[in-house]
Amino acid sequence: MTRNTRLRDRVAAAILDAAAAVLAQRGESASMTEVAAAAGVGRTTLYRYFPSREALLDTLAEEAFDELIGELVDADLDSVPVSEGVARVSRIALGQAAKYQALMCVQGKPDVSDETVRQLMAPLTSLFARGAADGTWRTDLSAGTLLGVYTALLEGALNQALHCKLGVEPAAAAITSVFIHGAKARRPVFNADATSSFPAEP
Repeated sequence: MTRNTRLRDRVAAAILDAAAAVLAQRGESASMTEVAAAAGVGRTTLYRYFPSREALLDTLAEEAFDELIGELVDADLDSVPVSEGVARVSRIALGQAAKYQALMCVQGKPDVSDETVRQLMAPLTSLFARGAADGTWRTDLSAGTLLGVYTALLEGALNQALHCKLGVEPAAAAITSVFIHGAKARRPVFNADATSSFPAEP
């Protein structure tokens, strides 16, 4: 990578970071002039990188998904117990929402390519399949069904901006606790005075 290429990458990254911050503060009223000022560049430079507000928002959305995918990969979900993996996913998703929530409000739900969806879901699919294999999950629902329930719960938390109301860590802990409580395998408890066993509440 040449020096000029590295410089362009740094400038583009600074503009995107500034855009996320300005959108978080100003919402739909955020202007390209404010983004340029926050990034420490002139309007001419800003428009050289992003010819329109729409181009900036589209690139910022792509950056958000790339960052989310990278964080999921870096979380090393295969190396931790399944419950801890779910907790990590919750923290990552809600942390990203806290950073990019304003973008979603301004731009609406972005179009996501099939490849992006595949990259997002691959580590979660693997995590939930492992939970089914090692006995973490209840057996009356498939790993795919439980993953659907979890993602729906997470999406509901994002739509309700739970991270704004509770904070990222408490919101992630709440989502994880609610899901794990309902999804984990029930352990039988044997009563010495009875001949049958009953599933214990987790």
